[in-house]
Amino acid sequence: MFRSQKRKLKILFGFADGILTAAAFTLAYSVREYAPLSHQFFLTPDVRTLLLGFCLLTWVGCGYWLDVYGKLESVRIGVIVGDSFRQVGSSALALVVLVVATKLDISRVFLSLFIGTSWLFLIWFRIAARNFVSYLSRELGAERNIFIVGLGERAMALARSLEDHHGHGVRILGFLAPPEPGLPAPPGQLTAAATVQIEHAYRIFPLDDLRSLLAEHFIIDEIHFAVDSGMLPSLEPVFRWCQEEGVCSRIAIDFFPQVNGYIDLEEIGGTPLLTFSGAPDNDVLLLAKRAIDVVLALAGIILLSPVFVIAAILIKLTSSGPVIFRQVRCGLNGRTFTFYKFRSMVQDAEARLHQVAHLNERDIVMKIRNDPRLTAVGKWLRKFSIDELPQLFNVLKGDMSLVGPRPAIPTEVARYQRWQRRRLRMRPGLTCLWAVRGRDKVDFESWMRLDLQYIDTWSLGLDAKIILLTIPHVMSGRGAS
Repeated sequence: MFRSQKRKLKILFGFADGILTAAAFTLAYSVREYAPLSHQFFLTPDVRTLLLGFCLLTWVGCGYWLDVYGKLESVRIGVIVGDSFRQVGSSALALVVLVVATKLDISRVFLSLFIGTSWLFLIWFRIAARNFVSYLSRELGAERNIFIVGLGERAMALARSLEDHHGHGVRILGFLAPPEPGLPAPPGQLTAAATVQIEHAYRIFPLDDLRSLLAEHFIIDEIHFAVDSGMLPSLEPVFRWCQEEGVCSRIAIDFFPQVNGYIDLEEIGGTPLLTFSGAPDNDVLLLAKRAIDVVLALAGIILLSPVFVIAAILIKLTSSGPVIFRQVRCGLNGRTFTFYKFRSMVQDAEARLHQVAHLNERDIVMKIRNDPRLTAVGKWLRKFSIDELPQLFNVLKGDMSLVGPRPAIPTEVARYQRWQRRRLRMRPGLTCLWAVRGRDKVDFESWMRLDLQYIDTWSLGLDAKIILLTIPHVMSGRGAS
């Protein structure tokens, strides 16, 4: 289905989850309140309202985070049950943490009833809703009667994709044959006989007939152009006809098959610009990411301040040199910045680099297991990534993010292959996918590919997932060297 329809469906199913969660909460509360148990259960209206609000935000938020609402169409019952279990399980864990942290006197029977009932409600609704997804998407997006301009493989591929979404209100009316460059328009008899057979048969009309088709048939909603890029300038009159009639025009831009990234339409001075971005460029989401970085970095600095003090004292007592190691690193778009770490090596470690270069285990970056330049305290700091904590100040300054590709040294960037340089188009971070896939055990090329995978699939939900997965990896010291 079209992206606009998917967005509306996600909002609708998120709203439905909120209603079902509230119903489960109310039912569980009523059952526990009137249950003939030895201990009476009661919550004040304020506490009850706040608890319900937290549950609504958490249940729906976890649904978006786990992308449950993005795959409710034609999924197996097993997937529905599993996704609902993960959503309710994650939400229930957050609820239990809240109850323990705030020391609320909450009945365990009520919690069990609420969690179990909400899970059953979600499963029941999603299984029942499978049969209505097509109907809802038609209602949300309205029916779309479409003509396709083009007869090549690109047009056939587009038609097959549209046929797959026939149940969502998409209907192909036929094909329009554009004239070949330098050749006369297709003869008039084309309208009487020629057809295209895909899953269904569709008539082919000469492109010159579009004006009369638009004038005679008000049921044409969209014209999709699937032609070679070199033909687009000659089709300017056709676009103008569509605009005059108010018909939506869409251009298949797969004539750049090797171009990957984010696609958007920008405008400057009245000139529309088709934009291919190598990294996410949604200003609203990136602003939200920045706000989350600032809040969590501040909270981390405050909560971990005892660790900062202890680490600084141990470094100072056990080896000579500064507590903080500073180094120039490449940040967003290759701009350099000063990078902070707790010093984990001897003071002249960089001067002694040539002495240990033969021990390097990677092609471009310097990575030595049991590096002889490490201090006794430094080994411990690195094992649990405590040496990275000062980078929370880099996050506050805006040099880094909590999640993103690790910042590289300029000399390393100079040796990157061309495809590896795209990782510089995302603000560097404290952790990324590589950190939850083995940390220092990941080879260099896999590390680069994981960074690009993160960039291509980035979302706020993915950031949250990486942060939550990083914490146990760091605390266990797995994969560090």
